[in-house]
Amino acid sequence: MNNRQFLAEMTGTFAIVFCGTGAVIVNTATAGMLSHAGVAMTWGLIVMTMIYTFGERSGAHFNPAVSIALVAAQKLPARSLCWYILSQCAGALMASALLRILFPGDVSLGTTAPAGTAQQSFLLEVCLSFLLMLVILHLSTASKETGLFSGVIVGGVVGLEAMFAGPVCGASMNPARSLAPALISGQTVYLWLYVLAPVTGMLLAVPVHRHVSNSCVRSAAGSAR
Repeated sequence: MNNRQFLAEMTGTFAIVFCGTGAVIVNTATAGMLSHAGVAMTWGLIVMTMIYTFGERSGAHFNPAVSIALVAAQKLPARSLCWYILSQCAGALMASALLRILFPGDVSLGTTAPAGTAQQSFLLEVCLSFLLMLVILHLSTASKETGLFSGVIVGGVVGLEAMFAGPVCGASMNPARSLAPALISGQTVYLWLYVLAPVTGMLLAVPVHRHVSNSCVRSAAGSAR
């Protein structure tokens, strides 16, 4: 990983955590003026924007769980993994630190926490992360025409999942997104959940995508014969 890739991942993750958790904070500070739908839309839009901004520089992971799954899928060299995770966590921590300065009265800084049981949120986060990674893996092997819409597609999935699951589990799908506000605010009780669940879900997506892709190749080959 070169310096440009490091900076791209750090800056992109900074922007996502700053805008995404910032929307959560602003919504709380203004008694819901932004609304849950507005928060979900903010997450989707900032992810989409950063993909188009930095996609050609670093691949636009902005998520340690995505990077880990891409290594498992042999689409990212293992030697680059620690640098990706370091840059993503650094960007996220800087965003939460800045939000602490801007909103010193906010206790949680957008920290993700279950609304119900930890088990319910864990399973939800696994499922959400699984679906998101399936989309990312598909786009990584899709045609150039489909790739042009990758930012819209991934941002749309993030916004969709935040819209329907956010009130229950927080819809993190990203260990860096949950790590930063938890550490800066000191609310780390459920941090294990939001680190382990996204990694689990995204790793589960790798063999499923591989099996589906291989099946499609075999079907196409059979049809050609």
